[in-house]
Order: sequence, then structure tokens, then C-alpha cells
Amino acid sequence: MGRLDHKSAVVTGAGSGIGRASATLFAQEGAKVLIADLNEDGLAQTKAEIEKAGGQCLARPVDIAAEDTVQDLIETCEREFGSLDIIYANAGISGGRVPLLEGTPEDWMEILRVNLIGPFLAIKYGAPKMVAQGGGSIICTASVAGLRSGAGATPYSASKAGVISLVQTSANQLAGTKVRVNAICPGLIETGMTKPVFDRARERGSEHKIGQLNPMKRAGAPIEIAQTALFLASDESSYVNGQAIAVDGGLSSSHPVVPGHMA
Repeated sequence: MGRLDHKSAVVTGAGSGIGRASATLFAQEGAKVLIADLNEDGLAQTKAEIEKAGGQCLARPVDIAAEDTVQDLIETCEREFGSLDIIYANAGISGGRVPLLEGTPEDWMEILRVNLIGPFLAIKYGAPKMVAQGGGSIICTASVAGLRSGAGATPYSASKAGVISLVQTSANQLAGTKVRVNAICPGLIETGMTKPVFDRARERGSEHKIGQLNPMKRAGAPIEIAQTALFLASDESSYVNGQAIAVDGGLSSSHPVVPGHMA
């Protein structure tokens, strides 16, 4: 008996990293999964992994911040699988580490379009379907960078802070509908987006320092985010709503400190 038996899910950004790990885990737990990503090769690989393990999966290469394609994605899930129980709006971009005063409005617009407008559209078109069927779970990927400074460039951090606010306000706008909206705030996770960070550390011989600022003293893996997404997608989290859950090895639990010094 799977934790997501008889449920249908849409997972965006499923061509790699956290999205792939989550879509695969959802399918292993019994969900029928519609996966989306602009990376068609990665999407095909995720689909193949799910089907090889006996899961049911459809794949769509889409721009998750384009309104008509998001609407079609949601309708496809309901039409093909018979319901829409879970949305994991995970797709996002980093935008690089451009210094604040060197950024352009165009840089900001694209990062906000993908990272914030994308989840908004998933909620806009997914929530009414869930309300009509009596409930559902919407999950968005935010970031510890959205909680406070120091974990990402300014536009990326601002976009993820926006996702946290979007989740909180959406949960309250949907009060009484049994549609839950929550965010996951990953810390440093080794994915395609963070690959340059890990590659540079390995080139310098400082891989052992990755994740040194969190109490776990290591980076995280996509499956560790996927496990949290599974909890939020399942009925086990039936009383969890409007939350931004940090999965970061404890990084966000502390202000910056120098070991051995209190001030």
C-alpha cells in the first residue's frame, strides 16, 4: 500500500535534481505522475526511470511560466488521470550570482517569471480543480535564500521570499476548501543548478568544506527534499498548511557565528 495510492500529481522541473527525485518517489508510492520540464532529454530519462520501476507517467516539455501551457498541463492531468490531487511546483532557475548593483531589470524579470509566476500559475489553475473535488496538496519549492540573506543572489533570494509569501497568502485565500499550500526551503543540495558550486570545490580540493556552515556539516541530496515533498503530498500532513519548511541541515536555525566566539 503506497502513501499516494489513487492520487495524481503534477511535478514541474522534473527533468533532473529535486524534481526527478520527487516524481520518482511519488510514483513509487502509488501516484500517477505528469512531469514537466523544458529539458526534454532529462524529462525522457525521468519518465523512463519511473516506467522501468512500474510507475505510471506522462511527460510534457513546457515553459512552466507560460499561462496557456500551465493551464493545459493541469487540464491534461485531470483528463488523463481522472483527478488532480498534488501539484509540486518545483521548477526554478538561479540566475547566476550577478552583484546587486550590476543586475538589470531584464535579469530580475526572468528570474521572477520562472521562480514566482510559475508557482502562482500552478496555484491559479490547480486550486480550482482541487476545490471542486474536495481538496488537494500544492507544494512549492522556495529556498533558505528566501528566509534571510546569505544563501543566494539578490533576485533569486527575492523570488524565493516571494514564493514563501505566495504560499502563506494562498493558504489563507483558500481557507475552508481543504486545499493545502506549503513550501519547502532547501539548503545546499547537489543538483544541476548548484553543480558549478560543487565542481569548483572539487577542483580546488575543498569538497570537504561543502555544507560546513550547517550543523550537519554536509550538503543535502535531492532525495532528502523529495522525502519532505512526499510527506506534504500525502494525507500524513493533513494539518500542515501555509508553512515554509526548511530542509537545510539546520543552516537557517542560527545567525552567523564564529566557532568559539559568542560575539
